[in-house]
Amino acid sequence: MNAPPAARRTARLVEMIDFERAKDKIIMGAERRSIVMPEEERRNTAYHESGHAIVAKLLPKTDPVHKVTIIPRGRALGVTMQLPEGDRYSMDRERMLNTIAVLFGGRIAEEIFMHQMTTGASNDFERATSIARDMVTRYGMSDLMGPMVYAENEGEIFLGRSITKTTNVSEETMRKVDAEIRRIIDEQYATARKLIEDNRDKVEVMTKALLEWETIDAEQIEDIVCGRPPRPPKEKPSGGGGSGGNSPTSPTVAPNAPTAPAAQ
Repeated sequence: MNAPPAARRTARLVEMIDFERAKDKIIMGAERRSIVMPEEERRNTAYHESGHAIVAKLLPKTDPVHKVTIIPRGRALGVTMQLPEGDRYSMDRERMLNTIAVLFGGRIAEEIFMHQMTTGASNDFERATSIARDMVTRYGMSDLMGPMVYAENEGEIFLGRSITKTTNVSEETMRKVDAEIRRIIDEQYATARKLIEDNRDKVEVMTKALLEWETIDAEQIEDIVCGRPPRPPKEKPSGGGGSGGNSPTSPTVAPNAPTAPAAQ
């Protein structure tokens, strides 16, 4: 069984940073510092995560950005972590639209600053498309399609249950559904792109900070969004050596999505 962070540092006391690292491991996955990435891919990941974070900070109905890292975790090359401020039991239309825009921020930053497209946004696109489809087909959040359910209740397939799929929706209606999903996606993509283009300087500053420190927290992110130089990372915890905090390391990489989600 792996020792807790404080034990690995041979520390006498457990400090707050130890709880923070434990939380990060549970939410984002274990760090994979053994991965050494080409510098271009590392920069691409930093821009990708900065795109997510800037869009999330500038839209009204998004969860606060708690941390951004370009250290590979789990199957992701980098992660933008958003934490809700309280319990939430339902999602309203504007929040779902804002979520779609945030998911597109990574790919848009790649296009604008790196002039390329990578596979790192694949999980982002899957999630964005799923949200848009549910808005139209399940939640009645489309003015065009109205308050009607167009999706079947897809449950698990068990033995003895028919696996043939039936539908009560015409092809013409499904074409309208697809067009409405496309409209939602295009509008939120345009929203995210405008935010990033209007705040290019903030994306550049955040990317530079990520390349230098690899991980930035909510306070540093707030500095960047407010136009202030980001404060340096907090000091390492006392109690001996071991894994460092946000100090720079050799080139590693970082919502994006699976290396094979986040998300970059």
